[in-house]
Amino acid sequence: MDRLTNARPNLPWRGLALIAGTLATIAAAALAAVLALVFAASIVVIALVASALLAVAGIALRARRSRMAKAQSNDPGLIEAHNVGGHSWVAYGYERRR
Repeated sequence: MDRLTNARPNLPWRGLALIAGTLATIAAAALAAVLALVFAASIVVIALVASALLAVAGIALRARRSRMAKAQSNDPGLIEAHNVGGHSWVAYGYERRR
């Protein structure tokens, strides 16, 4: 039995294998570059959507605060109440009328 380490490479196919390996390496590098661009673009899109969401949330909070301030300034006799669980409520603001 011949040892595999002593076997001589098949020279006619060696050049073809080298060319095929080089082409496969180039194709893999090109595919990796395209995938890197796709993933980078998706991260940019996620960041843009997240920033738009934060901007809309900020605008909504500002509008809510503005509305609450207007509601309190329009009716000075308004009593604020909070539900503390079940049918229990705690009212604030009735002390100001005395």
